[in-house]
Parts: sequence; structure tokens; C-alpha cells
Amino acid sequence: MRQPEKTMSETDFAAFETKTPGDRTVMHVLYALHVAAPFTAWFLPVVALIVNYVKRADEGDPLYARHHSYMIRTFWWSVLWLLVTSPLFILFIVPGAIAWTIVAIWYLYRCIRGWLRFADNQLPPQ
Repeated sequence: MRQPEKTMSETDFAAFETKTPGDRTVMHVLYALHVAAPFTAWFLPVVALIVNYVKRADEGDPLYARHHSYMIRTFWWSVLWLLVTSPLFILFIVPGAIAWTIVAIWYLYRCIRGWLRFADNQLPPQ
């Protein structure tokens, strides 16, 4: 006897492939690239951002998808704050440098916090 086809609401989530150690390694490398941002003139996180977008599009695991989104959000908020504080840097070097340092510290904090939560198999902070 033939079984009926499953609809989207009846998807068997156990059929999804499980994550391999290689998948975890990729996430750790992406977090490392993001953490290296302030020390590489923001070049490495751009590479990581591209990989985040590509990986997130194919991601079936909610933990991994949320961490990709978290890294993407952190990157774009940092870029926004760097652009907003740019006039301070151009007009007044010291306040601008202080503002950019605060943005860099905030970025590192978010990346390290997310990385630690990923290492513990927890969803990223909101």
C-alpha cells in the first residue's frame, strides 16, 4: 500500500541531516573572522559576512540560522554606527577616535558573546 505524500506542515524534522564537526568548525571560523574585524580594517568580517549570507540561505538548523543572522546584524549595526560617528572623526580627531573605539569594543563584545553561546549550543542573545 502506498503512503500519502507529506505536506509542509507534516515535515519529518528527523529527516534533516545532522550537523557535522565541519559545520561547527565553519561557524567557529566565521566568529573568529568577525572578532578579527577591528584588527584587519574590517576586511575579514566582509568575507565572513558573505559566507554568513550564503550559509544562512541553505540552513535548516534554527541554531545555526540564528547565529548567522546574529553575526549579520552585528556587522551592519557596527557599520551604521561607524558611519554615524564618521563626522566626529573628520572634524574632531579625539572624539571620533573615542567613538570608533566604543563601536569596536561593542562589536567585539557582541561577537565574543555570540561565539561563547554557540560553543554552548545556545541561541544567540537578542
